[in-house]
Amino acid sequence: MSLTYTQILETIDDNCSTDEYTYPVASKTRDINLALDKITEIIFKSSGRWQYDDSNHTDYPIITTALVQNQRDYTFTEDQQGNIILDIYKVMIADENGRYYELDPVDMQSDEGMESFYNGQNLTGKPTRYDKTGNGILLDVIPDYDYANGLKVFINRESSYFTVNDTTKKPGFSGLFHEYLALRPSYQYAYRKGLSNLVTLRDELMIMEKDIQKHYKNRARDEQSVITSETINSI
Repeated sequence: MSLTYTQILETIDDNCSTDEYTYPVASKTRDINLALDKITEIIFKSSGRWQYDDSNHTDYPIITTALVQNQRDYTFTEDQQGNIILDIYKVMIADENGRYYELDPVDMQSDEGMESFYNGQNLTGKPTRYDKTGNGILLDVIPDYDYANGLKVFINRESSYFTVNDTTKKPGFSGLFHEYLALRPSYQYAYRKGLSNLVTLRDELMIMEKDIQKHYKNRARDEQSVITSETINSI
C-alpha cells in the first residue's frame, strides 16, 4: 500500500501514541527525511542493472553540460534541479561530429600511466579517460574543441525530500515499502523515550530492510539469468 506524507505522519502517531504536541510535525518530518536517506542508501547498494532514481524527480539522473575547448576540469555538485549529486558512475563525451562515446574511469593518483593528467604538458586532443576528484571530473587530455552539451554525466542523487506542506506527496520508491518512512522514525522515537514497543519496532525495521534489499536486487526480471558451469575437482 502506498502512503501519502499525511498517512506516514498518522502511522508514526499510531505506533508511538503521539500527537502534534508530544512529537511535533517538524520533528517527524526531519526523521522521515533521515529515513528517506537511509532507504535510498539501502536501495543504491542493492540495485542491480535497473538504475534506481526517486520517481518524484521530474527528469532522468543525467547531467549534460558544455564541453569547453582548453578546459580539463568540470565541477558537478548539483543537478539542474538543485538536487545534490551523490555519485558519478558514467561519463560520455561528444566528438567534433556530435557522436558520443564513453570515457574510461581511472584514478590518477594510484593507476599507472596517468601522467597526462598532471605532468604540466597540457596535451590537447580527444579525451578517452576521466578521473573523479572532489566534486567533479578531470579529463586525461584537454579538449581542443567546443561542443554544446558535449558532456553527459550519469549520476546517483539525493531523494526528493518532504516538507510540512507536502500533505498528499508520496515517496518516490516502491509502495510496498512506504511504511519504512513511518517505521524508522517510530523506532527512533521509541528509543529516545524508552517505549515498551522498542524491540518490536526494531525487529520489524530489520525485516523490512532485508525485504527492501531483496526486492531491489531482483528488479530486472526482464533479463534472463545466465547459468554457468563450474569445474569440481574430485578428491
